[in-house]
Amino acid sequence: MAGDGHESGGAIAAAFAANMGIAVTKFAGFIITGSSSLLAESIHSVADSSNQGLLFLGGRQATQAPDELHQFGHGRVRYFWAFVVSVVLFSLGGLFSVYEGYHKIHDPHEIDSPAVAIGILAVAFVLESFALRTAVKHATPQRGKRSWRQYISESRSPELPTLLLEDSGALIGLACALLGVSLAVITGEPVFDGIGTLAIGLVLFAIAFVLAREMRSLLIGESAAPELERQIDAEFERGPEVRRVIHTLTQHIGPDEILIAAKVEFEPDLTTKQIVDAINAAEERVRAIPGIGTARIYVEPDIGEAETVAEAAAPTPAH
Repeated sequence: MAGDGHESGGAIAAAFAANMGIAVTKFAGFIITGSSSLLAESIHSVADSSNQGLLFLGGRQATQAPDELHQFGHGRVRYFWAFVVSVVLFSLGGLFSVYEGYHKIHDPHEIDSPAVAIGILAVAFVLESFALRTAVKHATPQRGKRSWRQYISESRSPELPTLLLEDSGALIGLACALLGVSLAVITGEPVFDGIGTLAIGLVLFAIAFVLAREMRSLLIGESAAPELERQIDAEFERGPEVRRVIHTLTQHIGPDEILIAAKVEFEPDLTTKQIVDAINAAEERVRAIPGIGTARIYVEPDIGEAETVAEAAAPTPAH
């Protein structure tokens, strides 16, 4: 949607500042306490900070002007870097946490200064909650009446869904770390610290999988949302020279850029100039749709032969 880049930029900056501070605090806590949960959480926050840097880089690169090799611009680079984010979460965050948790379970060590560990995790939980609140605030105007699950699945913008998943995963991971450390202190069994660390890794694996799946689909090329497609067809058909829209194909070439190819049937008595004028007017109406962003529109005119073509292409019924 238009203006979404500004909203994403503010959320990215807030998340980056929060995660950098949290990462330093958690790592200092690990040095003091030796808690594997705190180490896993500090690596998690470093990964999140790196991810915000990658999302910011993608936003900057996407603004490059079209060139001979990339004639539709560089909008999809935002999807590429968001996909890299999922790889970073999986490798740097998930794999390390699983390894550290497995190691701590098989070779448990007592937690030094458990009160420090719990205090740091509690503070980090509060800070991550503010980061998630910021992401939710920026995403709410784009979400509309959809559920959060629908928004993440249907959004054509990668940054805010990525931040929502990251921040939600961070809170779940902190809850696992707090539970693991608390149980280790209460029971005197440090193995619970390792189990909490292992749970953090599994959470990161799940988020990385969901994020990679969504970004893969966007990289391949997703159509416009069904509601937007209906609006596009309606604007084409609103012209008095148009009999009907035979079909419309859409594809996002960036979060705020959409490619539209339409085959439109016009009245058969129109002159060439009238058809050209009708196409130009239809393109103006489509570009005026609220929130459509940059639209590259290509219209193939048809003058009354669509039914014959459709009938010729239809399969012969089996007898």
